[in-house]
Amino acid sequence: MFSPEGPSLRELAVQALSSVEHGYDLLASKFDHTPFRTPDTVLESVAQVLTPLGPFADGLDLCCGTGAGLDVLAQVCRRSVTGVDFSAGMLDVARRLPPPDGPDVTWVQADARALPFGPAFDLVVSFGAFGHFLPRELPGLFGQVHSVLRPGGTFAFPVVAPPRPGSPAFWTLLGFDAVMRVRNALWRPPFVMYYRAFRLGDVLGELARAGFETDLYALPGLGARDDGSPRARLVVGRRGQSRAGTVNS
Repeated sequence: MFSPEGPSLRELAVQALSSVEHGYDLLASKFDHTPFRTPDTVLESVAQVLTPLGPFADGLDLCCGTGAGLDVLAQVCRRSVTGVDFSAGMLDVARRLPPPDGPDVTWVQADARALPFGPAFDLVVSFGAFGHFLPRELPGLFGQVHSVLRPGGTFAFPVVAPPRPGSPAFWTLLGFDAVMRVRNALWRPPFVMYYRAFRLGDVLGELARAGFETDLYALPGLGARDDGSPRARLVVGRRGQSRAGTVNS
């Protein structure tokens, strides 16, 4: 896709007609050569913002895919880094990454909606995965993240400013979501990937209900829009110090 090393149109079509899990298993070996991998500029900017908020002991990359977020966590976590994803194929690619200097690295196959951990992490990050969750799933998802953070732990993920209504990017995303909704109405199993379903205002509300106190940080190096607002921000949610927290199921 857009490069000789990327998937062909036929491979993308087969993926789109599969389940999310099986689709990513099929795409795993070529995923890093698609536009769906989080760009290095975003990863580097997230690391810049997280560094003064740490250091952290143990970090978790939620929906880690092929491990693009490994270097971010390795920069800010001193003891261990864990990547969790439900695609075995994506994890196979991640396991072949050269280990970073410093923290131990573990890869775990699991569903983000049913994490197999207790409160074992000081930092949870996620990159570009939330379009795979329906809005009604966010309370349970954020509750799971809250439950695996130690008191005082941090949950961080980047969000990109939505395109202006009427712009080419706006119509592209609107058209993509419309195609996915038609596909899911006509074909089983569903393939959940909706770019316009993850709205910042709704997300901040769900984070508060899950027990997080949130802040927004502009991501450096990604520029500003015409009105001066950041093109991308880092959402940072903090779990309270008390061990008694609100965890949605």
